[in-house]
Amino acid sequence: MGRNKEFEEEAVLQKAMELFWKQGYEKTSMSDLVEYMGIHRKSLYDTFGDKHTLYLKTIDYYTVCISERLKTVILKAETASKGIKDLFTFMINGTKERPWGCFIVNAATELALRDKEVEEKIEAVFAQTEKILGELVRKGQVSGEFSREISAEALGKILHCTLLGIRVYARTSMSKEKLNCLADDFILLLKIVN
Repeated sequence: MGRNKEFEEEAVLQKAMELFWKQGYEKTSMSDLVEYMGIHRKSLYDTFGDKHTLYLKTIDYYTVCISERLKTVILKAETASKGIKDLFTFMINGTKERPWGCFIVNAATELALRDKEVEEKIEAVFAQTEKILGELVRKGQVSGEFSREISAEALGKILHCTLLGIRVYARTSMSKEKLNCLADDFILLLKIVN
């Protein structure tokens, strides 16, 4: 009879994600993972496979977490403008709990050009995020908050790029005041595009 797992899989996956997030894929060794996750090496291999497979699973885990958070922020908002402002606020202030930037952006810049599996996952995450953001913009267009001069899909992609840029800026010494001004200016652009 096999031994029962002595850990909760989701909790140790969260730890692996945090370590990859802090250090990057290349700088994280299996020994680092075993120590940080608090499990035996054999348990790590039996449950998650090798380092690369574990990394891919952390991307999937992050994708589920972030899409749920995005949807929660959007659903709580009374208007599309408020939803977008709340997303910017989340991106600007979210660096307090995890100052390592966006896990997906980090993965994209470190590995996507040389790792086909990572690239495919990143493309899927970006497409899913752009779809969610496009739906939010469409809500604003239908309610009359935003201009209809540009399609909701195109504006969702532009919004996504802007949010990613904000995440990068948030890791620099740029003031939160300036970042919030950028967010306000973007929302203004959605309203006046001609």
